Amino acid sequence: MDHHTDINSVPQPAPDAGAAAGAKALPILQAEHLSTCFPVKGVAGRTVASVKAVDDVSLTLCRGETYGLVGETGCGKSTLGRTLIRLLEPAGGRILLDGRDITSLSARQLRPLRPKMQMVFQDPYSSLDGRMHIGDILTETLAIQKKGTKKERMELSLNILSDVGLLPEHFYRYPHELSGGQRQRVGIARALLTEPELVVCDEPVSALDVSVRSQIIRLLLELQREHNLCYLFISHDMSVVRYMADRVGVMYLGRLVEEAPTDELFSHPLHPYTQVLLSAVPTPDPRTHRSRIVLDGELPSPLSPPSGCPFHTRCPRATERCRQICPETRELSPGHTVACHCAAE
Repeated sequence: MDHHTDINSVPQPAPDAGAAAGAKALPILQAEHLSTCFPVKGVAGRTVASVKAVDDVSLTLCRGETYGLVGETGCGKSTLGRTLIRLLEPAGGRILLDGRDITSLSARQLRPLRPKMQMVFQDPYSSLDGRMHIGDILTETLAIQKKGTKKERMELSLNILSDVGLLPEHFYRYPHELSGGQRQRVGIARALLTEPELVVCDEPVSALDVSVRSQIIRLLLELQREHNLCYLFISHDMSVVRYMADRVGVMYLGRLVEEAPTDELFSHPLHPYTQVLLSAVPTPDPRTHRSRIVLDGELPSPLSPPSGCPFHTRCPRATERCRQICPETRELSPGHTVACHCAAE
């Protein structure tokens, strides 16, 4: 059962955090017309079709900011995050890290750049090797990068455990001996050991109890301020994204259909799909009534996406133009872009 985080229980960030940092920041990573495909195997292992999980996505991630990526299950959020840091191979487009094209770099060429790009995974248990002590998991990260002596790697690992709120005794424990929140802290510690510039947070609190979520969110914000980190924060929980993110991108069927500063997106959503997502967010005040927008039809199969606008099969405002022509992304106000024929009408 999915629980929504009560953002009122999360300590508020400092006034100079978040958007202020993002406004002055320089780009760390840029994606230009990025696409990712998965082959569909048939008889005898032959490829009979392909699924375009990410379709022509362009975005920019800046130092010190949090970019929220939202959308329903299967829209391509996690695939995009993994493609951006080259855990998955792109099928088209370009990825620039600090201005350098890393799209076609080999695994060997990528190795020196890996410390700059790290990931916090959704499941804090399966992402940790259950046969290894926490200390071995952390020191192995540094050993792969050939950083420091064995003693220095141990000291760095103990320091990072302290930074994420764990005790030295946790260094010698196995993952199954820790709670879900503690395991996620280990995952965050592992990501920060290499002193990254960009951290992809793939649903980092969705597998945790509500009471633990606010602790992890507070920890992520504190670490961001201390290390000037850029987060790509992937989530389906709009209330968490509203609290965490400086800018938000909305994905549907592999495409980025709307992007805007967080306050702008939540106060003036332009795309019908964004309006649907926001209508489903529960309000903490029972006296406040919000009309829920219920979509007709089923989510189209990515194996055979509809012609024209990918959302037209479920959109209450769809026209014949929407059914035939895929909308281009337009900037309707500073920083607010949308891919919809009807957005300005």
